[in-house]
This record gives sequence, C-alpha cells and structure tokens, in this order.
Amino acid sequence: MKAILICPDVRFGVAALAESMPLANVSILGKTLVEYWLEHLAAVGAREVLVLAVDRPDQVRAAIGDGARWGLSVTVESDKRERTPEEARIKYRTRDHTAWLPAPQDAFLMETLPGLPQLPLLTSYADWFAAARALMPHALTPDRIGVREIEPGVWVGLNAHIASGTNLIGPCWIGEGVWIESGAVIGPHAVLEREVFVARGAEISHSVIAPETFVGQFTEVHNSIASGCTLINWQLDSCLKVPDAFLLCAREPQPSRQVPAPTIASIAAPESATARFREYVTRLLT
Repeated sequence: MKAILICPDVRFGVAALAESMPLANVSILGKTLVEYWLEHLAAVGAREVLVLAVDRPDQVRAAIGDGARWGLSVTVESDKRERTPEEARIKYRTRDHTAWLPAPQDAFLMETLPGLPQLPLLTSYADWFAAARALMPHALTPDRIGVREIEPGVWVGLNAHIASGTNLIGPCWIGEGVWIESGAVIGPHAVLEREVFVARGAEISHSVIAPETFVGQFTEVHNSIASGCTLINWQLDSCLKVPDAFLLCAREPQPSRQVPAPTIASIAAPESATARFREYVTRLLT
C-alpha cells in the first residue's frame, strides 16, 4: 500500500528551528518529525511512501535513506511548493486506488505529530514546546532501545551519563549520549536531545535543548529552546544569538582520542561520544 508525506516548508512562527535543517528533520524527543510519520505509516499498513520536500530535500533524503529500517520503500522527491494533501493526491496518486491506503490515511502534511492533531507544532515556539512536553509521558515506546524511566517522570536514553550530585526533577527527558556534570539541575519539563552536554551547576527547566548543544557552567536556561548558540524564549517569542561559547554553543566534532573518564553515576555504555565532548569543553574553558 502507498502513501504520501508532505514536508512543511517555511513556517515563520518557528523559523529559527529551521536554520540548519528542514523542519522535517528537527528532533523532538529523540526522533525527527519525518521519522514519527514514517513509523505511523508503517504501522497502518503502508509499504511505499513518497516524501515531498521543498526545503533542502537532500537533507531529508540523507536522514531517512530508502526507508528499509521501517520496512518501507521510501522515495524523496523535490517539489516546487508545499502542497495540501488533496493537491498531492491529484498530482501524484495513480488511478489504481487499490494500491493506496484509504483517504485520509494516504496523504499527510506533517504539521503535527501522528495521533496528536490537537497539538500544532509549527505555529509558534510555544506550541512546539507544548507538544514536546505533552509527548513525554507517551514517548517510551518498545522501539526506543535502551530508554528507561529511572524514577517517576524521568526518562533516560542509551549511553547517557549523569554525574552524582545531579538534581533531576520530573518530568524530564534525557536523550541518547547526553552528558550531565555534577551540580546540574534538570527539570521540571526539560528535554535534552541526543549528545547534549550540560556543564557543572547549569540549570534547565521548561526548556528544550537541541541535539549536540553545549550548556556551560552555571548557565540557566528557562522557558526556552536552545540550539547551538541560538536561544529562543518560547514564552516571549524572542530569539537571540549567544556570543559567548562558554555559556551556550554548538558542539564541534572532534577526533576520537583516549581520555580518562571522570567518576560518574553512569547509565549504560561506552564513553567515546562523551570523551569527545569533554575534550571540546576542556579546550573551550582553558
């Protein structure tokens, strides 16, 4: 059975989220928007999916590949403009209706998460944060390997490292490969996406920290979405660039080297990603 996914193009209400990637590729609790939708289509019986992308289709294609990981055959096609589901059906759906999922399951514009139409994602930063917060209690699905609820309302992903002396206040989501140093306060209503580094004494609440973002020592992030050096206050609908890398910045890729691991309370697995993080932060702060 076939289906169509339509990637959102420009959304001025959340423009800063799309600075480095298309909105379809932005992470929300460890998965991108397009991944959630491909999982949904596979679950309802799709086997072939056409993904229509106006904004940076090459990045969408690179992120999802051929769809084999979902048991799908996925083709990403560049389109000239964002279409409505009905327009997409008229242009791309073949006459053999038996080959397609029945409407409206055959075509979706990815403006919400599957099954959560009451929670718009792309109208404002406040709505994006509200959707992430609402998703937290439902995100511990069987396909999330290594994720566990270590205490009520505190979910931690594979390879996450949390130092002793960290204060975790639920609800909060700590993604894969996150490193948190001693004295940090995480929560309530905090989402740390994959490979986030939180330095000693930082405080994060009512906020989302995007993948591979460094939060510096004693930095406070409240009511915000932080991605690299971009800080968005979702409450005030304001956005700024933080000029001081020791407060907030994007993680830079570093060559892998063997460095002694600090003493931590560890939640699973190897230290390679976190070792690179520590190298980077040491270089920044010395």
